[in-house]
Amino acid sequence: MSQSKGVVVLAYSGGLDTSCILVWLKEQGYDVIAYLANIGQEENFEEARKKALSLGAKKIYIEDLRQEFVEEFIWPAVQANAIYEDRYLLGTSLARPCIARKQIQIAQKEGAEYVSHGATGKGNDQVRFELTYYALCPQIKVIAPWRLPEFYSCFCGRSDLMRYAKNQAPPGLYTKTTDPAAAPDTPDILEIEFKKGVPVKVMQVSEGTTRQSALELFLYLNEIASKHGVGRIDIVENRFIGMKSRGIYETPAGTILYHAHLDIEALTMDREVRRVKQGLALKFSELVYNGFWCSPECAYVRHCIAQSQDSVDGIVRVSVFKGQAYVLSRESHQSLYNEELVSMDIHGDYEPLDATGFININSLRLKEYHRLQGKVGSARR
Repeated sequence: MSQSKGVVVLAYSGGLDTSCILVWLKEQGYDVIAYLANIGQEENFEEARKKALSLGAKKIYIEDLRQEFVEEFIWPAVQANAIYEDRYLLGTSLARPCIARKQIQIAQKEGAEYVSHGATGKGNDQVRFELTYYALCPQIKVIAPWRLPEFYSCFCGRSDLMRYAKNQAPPGLYTKTTDPAAAPDTPDILEIEFKKGVPVKVMQVSEGTTRQSALELFLYLNEIASKHGVGRIDIVENRFIGMKSRGIYETPAGTILYHAHLDIEALTMDREVRRVKQGLALKFSELVYNGFWCSPECAYVRHCIAQSQDSVDGIVRVSVFKGQAYVLSRESHQSLYNEELVSMDIHGDYEPLDATGFININSLRLKEYHRLQGKVGSARR
């Protein structure tokens, strides 16, 4: 019997790619420990366990990461209003460091020298996984089969997927959300309560039912949003490695929370703080998308964003209906909206006459700019 090359912990999904990788790693002489993360996907975990063992895994870990995924990764993204290239709410991007962190913990527990994954050599996930691996365990060795000619030359390419990507996404491709055209004809009205920018309670208004724990709340929002077809996008995105790709995503609960949080933040946050925070949100989104969750700069940005949320408390009422989440109203004891200050009937601490000086000062540079343009134009003639 040949000597083992060592122990490898494989991020295993139960699908075709990682099943092939599991067998291939065994054939290369490694002892394989399969690791399957439950982050809320619909999966028959017991069947996946049996399949991994039947394919030759010496052991399998099935880890329920849903609670930590919501509290430690999704909630910071909600606080940030994180969105990549104005469209993508970063669901997969946030999941990868969560999955990779637990994979490293298992590797350390098992004394494994190697970790492996099924991410392709052209995608973002390989970067997200491996940057997290190396950040948390610098001495770890990574086996990435889709970057090894001896692996990918043995298997068919992805030409079918490339041809498919030229067409409109068929209805059956969306698995988490109802087609908005077939969604209920009556909206669900929800009240979402935030404390320090984090959702702490959701109530279905007509029924009076509430959800409060992080995981329960998030799953309930997923259920309501999915029923109404909320959270679908079909986009072309710029991958970190330098190519454009088509992405089809479903982010039901995340879409509701994005709009609700954006609304309560606008009510409670100082204008200039919010302006700075918007820049931080853009940086946070890029860092997460590109796989730098465990970087010092991302930790710093998360800290700054969290501090900006100190006053972001309140309740937002949202209508979920036919593919959209509509904000109906908001209230907060931290509200910076002063009805008397903006009223046309009450001057309060503001004198309309003061606006004349304000406008004059702000027009100075415009006058000078156009005066100079006039001189330049005359000189050219």
